[in-house]
Amino acid sequence: MNTQTQEQQLRDGYDAFHRSRAHSTWVARLYAEAMGDAYPTEVAPHSSCDWPLLATLVSQLRLNPGDLLVDAGCGTAGVGLWLARALSARLIGIDISPVAVDLATARRPAFVTPQRATFRVATLAATGLPDAHAHGLVCVDALGNAPDRAAALCEFLRILRPGARAVLTRAVRHAPQSLSFEQEEAAGFIVEDVTERPEEPQMWACLYRLWITHEADLRNELGDDQANIMLSEATRMLPRLAGRRALVMTLLRPPDPALSPTLHHAILDGEQET
Repeated sequence: MNTQTQEQQLRDGYDAFHRSRAHSTWVARLYAEAMGDAYPTEVAPHSSCDWPLLATLVSQLRLNPGDLLVDAGCGTAGVGLWLARALSARLIGIDISPVAVDLATARRPAFVTPQRATFRVATLAATGLPDAHAHGLVCVDALGNAPDRAAALCEFLRILRPGARAVLTRAVRHAPQSLSFEQEEAAGFIVEDVTERPEEPQMWACLYRLWITHEADLRNELGDDQANIMLSEATRMLPRLAGRRALVMTLLRPPDPALSPTLHHAILDGEQET
């Protein structure tokens, strides 16, 4: 299967996913139950994003007011919009799903003004953004679904300014100290930090069991197609969670060696672009 076909299948799948959940009360309720007091209600995530992850993103991005943040694979953009408001940043959200982009745009007024956040349909490997454009990038639970992970990482590096950071979630089945970062380093990144999220696998285990328990409610609210996809994921993934290691990686685009530290800082914090 070629990349274009994979992308079309992803687009169709995520359109159906977001369309079905747009008016769902049960899905959000079950995520909230699985995360407990770590559930960020305003973000309303369809991912593993919880309060501890938001805190990690804030501390690792190191953004200044007015900086430009890219939320890659933003979905309905709860994470990106929350960060944009919290950090007084500007936001560009990228997602393969037109339905997700429309929903993200509709959510924007609850967080920031229209001038502070825009959303576009694009892929992780082809964002359409200029070179060296962003002061930071986040990608929560999306990179693993990219048809070409290496190409996406290269694109992330390209759109980041020298000295800027990408903060990504990643799930593996190995101890963090034995991990290979060949793709990240081949793209040109420095792996600056790797933080483990020990509570994340248990959250998914709890959530998957809730999906199975509430099968009838999910079928009634989402329809059989989306309920079947969720139940299939739950039964497939539950046995694999015992060996899951959830990580947050902070990747640094190296500063331009041709620039003095003073000039580099001026470029990173200088004229703002939209």
